[in-house]
Amino acid sequence: MDLDLRKLRYFVALARHQHFGRAAGELHIAQPVLSRQIRALEDDLGCALLLRTTRSVHLTPAGEQLAADALSLFSLADATVRRALQLDRGAQRIILAFAPGLQVSDAVRAHEARHPSIELELLRVDWWEQDAPLRDGRADAGFLRRPFDDGGLDVASIGAERKVACLPLTHPLARRESLVVADLLAEPVLDTHTRRTSSVEEKFELIASGHGIAMVPHSVARLYSRPDLVYRAVTDAAPVETCLAIAADRREPEVRQFFALAATVLRRQARARVAEELV
Repeated sequence: MDLDLRKLRYFVALARHQHFGRAAGELHIAQPVLSRQIRALEDDLGCALLLRTTRSVHLTPAGEQLAADALSLFSLADATVRRALQLDRGAQRIILAFAPGLQVSDAVRAHEARHPSIELELLRVDWWEQDAPLRDGRADAGFLRRPFDDGGLDVASIGAERKVACLPLTHPLARRESLVVADLLAEPVLDTHTRRTSSVEEKFELIASGHGIAMVPHSVARLYSRPDLVYRAVTDAAPVETCLAIAADRREPEVRQFFALAATVLRRQARARVAEELV
């Protein structure tokens, strides 16, 4: 079966709005045209994607799954076209994804000094999608923190950083100089398993307003200093590992060269940071 990406983009717009009129407005097409395209997509797939009533549109389970998977498919299609155009124009570009708080500037400078003809672009990713850009084609390499799914990836361990507890300024534990994990067992912890937030900034807003606490890497704490939050060392918390990763099936020489060079530079940077913290 050939999947028509244009029909799929129409469906994703409708899934987002769950309203034919608003989706048609976003797509700049007439509402009857959108309705016919969605019907045609359902016929192509052989399943119902929508539950239609006179007043509302709801996704079927199949529709919800298709809408979720379609975003990765669009990213992969866009990345495929981008790479083809780059080769046609003789241009080379590597996109490096990085998790919040992780510093990649040393690796960028080292690569630009050695390979000035290859453009290096940065992509910031949130903790709930760390490895996704490596799989859907948005990024060629990623400087990430565990946990993430490393299936199908080549991963180089870079180092480890300690975690700290992020608390609202008014929290009783904020008066302590340091904490242990047992101090936090009764606290509502905001993480990717208990409550997903779309950004670091949103998580810290929730903490500041008294909706919980979080364990965050020390580098994130340094990056997001604010007067209504405090960070306290958790002396017995396991450190979080940082890694450089690329898709295992990437064989382009420029991507592999970047992977090797960046791993060397980032490991040296991690060792220097640890030595600094020990002084």
